[in-house]
Amino acid sequence: MNIRSTPEIDDSAIAVIDLGGQYCHLIGRRLRDIGVHSEIFDSQVSSNDVAKFAGIILSGGPQSVYGKRAPTIDPSILDLGRPVLGICYGHQLLAKMKGSKVAKGRPEYGESMLTLKKGDCLFAGTPPQQTVWMSHGDSILELSPGMEPLAKTETCEIAAYGDLSRKLFGVQFHPEVGHTQFGSQVLENFSLDICGIRKQRHSAGRVERLLEGIRRRAAGRSVFFFVSGGVDSTVAFALCAQALGRERVLGVYVDTGLMRKNETVELSSLLSSAGLQDRLKVRDESGRFLAALEGETDPEKKRHIIGRLFVKVQSDAMREYGIDGEHWLLGQGTIYPDTVESGGTNAATALIKTHHNRCEEVRTLMAGGRVIEPLSEYYKDEVRSIGKEIGLADKLTGRWPFPGPGLAIRCLGRRGQRQAVQVDREVAAQFKGYEGFRFPIRSVGVQGDGRTYREALALRGPLVYDRLADLSSKICNSNRRYNRVIVEIKNKGDLRAGFVIPATLNSARIEKLREADHIVKTIMEEHDLTNQVWQFPTILIPVSFVGGEGETVVLRPVNSEDGMTASFGRLPEVAIREIAERICQSPLIDAVFLDTTNKPPATIEWE
Repeated sequence: MNIRSTPEIDDSAIAVIDLGGQYCHLIGRRLRDIGVHSEIFDSQVSSNDVAKFAGIILSGGPQSVYGKRAPTIDPSILDLGRPVLGICYGHQLLAKMKGSKVAKGRPEYGESMLTLKKGDCLFAGTPPQQTVWMSHGDSILELSPGMEPLAKTETCEIAAYGDLSRKLFGVQFHPEVGHTQFGSQVLENFSLDICGIRKQRHSAGRVERLLEGIRRRAAGRSVFFFVSGGVDSTVAFALCAQALGRERVLGVYVDTGLMRKNETVELSSLLSSAGLQDRLKVRDESGRFLAALEGETDPEKKRHIIGRLFVKVQSDAMREYGIDGEHWLLGQGTIYPDTVESGGTNAATALIKTHHNRCEEVRTLMAGGRVIEPLSEYYKDEVRSIGKEIGLADKLTGRWPFPGPGLAIRCLGRRGQRQAVQVDREVAAQFKGYEGFRFPIRSVGVQGDGRTYREALALRGPLVYDRLADLSSKICNSNRRYNRVIVEIKNKGDLRAGFVIPATLNSARIEKLREADHIVKTIMEEHDLTNQVWQFPTILIPVSFVGGEGETVVLRPVNSEDGMTASFGRLPEVAIREIAERICQSPLIDAVFLDTTNKPPATIEWE
């Protein structure tokens, strides 16, 4: 169907209403990719403000539509006669506002198979069955008159609906994320065919706009950077150098004691290839960071400690190098997912985890206009592309992402007494060939656009990736105890004899993790597999199986496009087992597991 817009309507744009979803900004990015302009509004927007747009999209969100504080929209927006597409929470809100019944349903997090009931209109050009990405706990149980179901999944009977006469549509899944197989086609069908928007060519000159924006924001001031060694901060540093001239940027690489093995040497070499090595100073602050983190186990407190200390080190460095607040700005490589997960896009957006570049002290500097973040509207894949455009080496732009807090958030701790690993008998009863073991240690997850902090379930059974993907999804969807599933690769002891031991953050445990991480990197390079995964965190958890002294390593290879969603990496079994064998040569490591959980329900990092 091809609907013509009336002359007073802007037939080139969509209004996106942010209801607190983790992926709201990503909707705009996907529309931009298909040649459609959009503007994002908060949920308080009036119907007058969105009346000129050719269509409206309602984002997802972490709330329940029947909750006391559930965000809603001006009802008159639905009387404008504009096509509306609700996504996840927006799908439920739109249906509820039109009289449908929404209630708690069977949760779905991650990959689901969508079966179409009506394959034209919203789903034109897509197959009868397709993979979609879900993140919801509520569902539509009954549609109001005029609305008809368009698609279903195994656990969600109304996974999409449409009121064709009023051009109102809803999808329970997220078409904006890269893991939804035909999501871009769904958004294109809505925008171009249903809303009648004219597709625009992608505008050129992205780097030129970035450079001009840096010059305008700097307004004659210079920029002082903390360069972490990761892609984001290095690309932002190089952009500022191009925009302002090398003499007006200064980078400081802080060795926190939480970095990968040989990280300092590698970064210096990579910056040399970009001609920026003389604009980088190295500070060894490892003792200071490790002392501040000593004894901490809480993931949010770790991130806050690191963020605050970075600001203190920045102040010390600025005094030492003669940098003042009047003539200098603090540069950061913040990208959009950092802001989203820190809960900083909307009052209704859930806090998943506070990134170190969004701690309270940094927010204060931002409020005072003393921070510049040239990449804050971009995603990881876009940052890599920008880095290549400005001439940075592939070895730098293609590096695995590494979190600003470093190994601190990959080294889990636990207070209290020893606690035994417990058998989960339901797993063996439900999933033939696998045994389940409850690990009483928690990690961060994201489910229904909200933060979870739940236990991990360990499996013992064959390393069959498709089967494990199915098990992980079903276990996390059906059991509120777990948000992460791992499978045993090698164990010097017996899973039934395992127990969690008290452990806090200290230099000895960081070094233990650093060596395991280096083994992972080395073997991946030996097998020429580094480009087969987007990121590969190595996690240390205080679970012992032999004598109570050793610990456990969890391998977390993932694939993603932008970091907002991810699937676990399915690497050759021979490489995974070789990594596990070599790590277990250390007397300090008892076992190695592989994390087989997607995002959602688990985050990429454990903390």
